[in-house]
Amino acid sequence: MSTVTAQEVKALRDLTGAGFIDCKNALTESGGDIDKAVELLRARNQAAAAKRAGAETTEGVVQSYIHPGNKIGVLVEIDCQTDFVARNERFVEFARDLALHIAAAAPLAITEDEVPAEDREREERIAIEQAADRPENVRERIVAGKLDKWLDEVVLLRQKHVNEDKHGGKTIEELRAALAAETGENVVIRRFSRFQVGS
Repeated sequence: MSTVTAQEVKALRDLTGAGFIDCKNALTESGGDIDKAVELLRARNQAAAAKRAGAETTEGVVQSYIHPGNKIGVLVEIDCQTDFVARNERFVEFARDLALHIAAAAPLAITEDEVPAEDREREERIAIEQAADRPENVRERIVAGKLDKWLDEVVLLRQKHVNEDKHGGKTIEELRAALAAETGENVVIRRFSRFQVGS
């Protein structure tokens, strides 16, 4: 099985508008074949939902979550295209579940591009240091793998929802894309703030 490159994922995202994780999974399943990956995404309604990804989102909800003990709190804004969807119980439930997830998982950023450069550079330096005793020909892959794993832990859209019983190990991006497909609207996680006493 061939390794999927970031350029291939970007090309598929540009072609379909589907989410990063969905594109990566489709390319992995199709063995890197772009046409087959597009078919897989279309079969999953991701490409159709993704066509709305550029649509303006002027409606939505702000949801809060306060953890028992009142030491951690979250505010999250989820946007959509119409007030009809914003009032939909599934949409509101997604926002509630997301606020709870953010309280538990403490992501740094919503997307990979929003991760602060200094944090990324620090993690890369640590990975380079940890790989220093490995053969030179594999160091680069080790560093890339460690950085990728770290991004899975700190980027909201790449994180698996903390409630695995309810969401079956799906990532936040997979849940967002499924909601967009279900509602027929662009669904955007606009911003969040996580508050913790003493930090």
